[in-house]
Amino acid sequence: MEDFVYYNGKKLRKGYTTGSCATAAAKAAATMIIEQERVAGVTIITPNGIELKIPVEDQQFDVGKATCAVQKDGGDDIDATHGMMIHATVTLNNSGNITIDGGIGIGRVSQRGIAVPVGEAAINPVPRQMITKEVRDVIGEERGADILIFAPEGEERATRTMNSRLGIIGGISILGTTGIVTPMSDEGWKKSLSIELEMKKAQGFKKIILVPGNYGEAFVTDTLKINQDYVVSMSNFVGYMLKEVQRLKFEKLLMVGHFGKLVKVSAGIFTTYSKDADARAEILVANLALLGAPLSLLQQVASCLTTEAAGELIAQHGYEYVYQVITEKIQQRSQQFLKYSPHKVDIDVVTFSTETGLLAATKDVTELMEEWR
Repeated sequence: MEDFVYYNGKKLRKGYTTGSCATAAAKAAATMIIEQERVAGVTIITPNGIELKIPVEDQQFDVGKATCAVQKDGGDDIDATHGMMIHATVTLNNSGNITIDGGIGIGRVSQRGIAVPVGEAAINPVPRQMITKEVRDVIGEERGADILIFAPEGEERATRTMNSRLGIIGGISILGTTGIVTPMSDEGWKKSLSIELEMKKAQGFKKIILVPGNYGEAFVTDTLKINQDYVVSMSNFVGYMLKEVQRLKFEKLLMVGHFGKLVKVSAGIFTTYSKDADARAEILVANLALLGAPLSLLQQVASCLTTEAAGELIAQHGYEYVYQVITEKIQQRSQQFLKYSPHKVDIDVVTFSTETGLLAATKDVTELMEEWR
């Protein structure tokens, strides 16, 4: 395996997923039963054919049962599960079948819409396939095995993940489609956001609300009084999530966010990381200029570090209409972004400030609140 990846000029170490950890622990436990001796580590093959050598700990075994653990190593991509212990207990039987379940610290699926049925342990299909293959290779075709994956720290660690939003309760998920964690990759994050959208679609939702984060969600529930069940986070991946909404054929979309975040979309910036694109002041200055704002105001706004600070100046000079102009441009840019696909999505936008609350909306807010009840 190539152990490193280069990102923004830095050399970063790769790691392995919770799925690879569970697979290695299960394979090591099965090996200890068959060989009746401790195993210090095992080699597994990831779904894309990469060979991983993974050390194991906490080995215990007897004639028909064994337990051991693998410490999750995310490489230089430090996530909520990095460093935790993922355990597997394997119990042999004569059924010829392999069963996989989750114990303490492994979440349970409570809502439809993800790849695992309701009521089952949150161990995704690819890790299940990996575990089954590696254990089968050890025990042969005739024997069966009951495999229990557990993680004593899992319930606490899960509070740092999106599991509760996905209807996964009581612990972490065992994840991974490649078996490898690539540092600084946004793909896993995007996929988790897509999973939440797919879950909403499977539950029968035809309209959805996208917010950049917690502030947007709080505004939806506390100010607009709209049921939070409609809300899905898009983080900084505005363009990606717009395309996902279109792909899944939602009919109506409401984007609700802090003005300082969504203002970028009005200029065609669809990935809103500040490190990638921060043109908030420039966008405000351009739109204020088109409204005839005096040069002195434009210069002051250009020097502001936040849209909140700029907002004070805008209010002092009576140019609050700029928020309506920009909010409508956010809507227009989003519609243009989706114009190349035949499925049309009805888009509305609401922007707000933490200081003054509601700034602008593309439709009367009372009407929006009624539509989304």
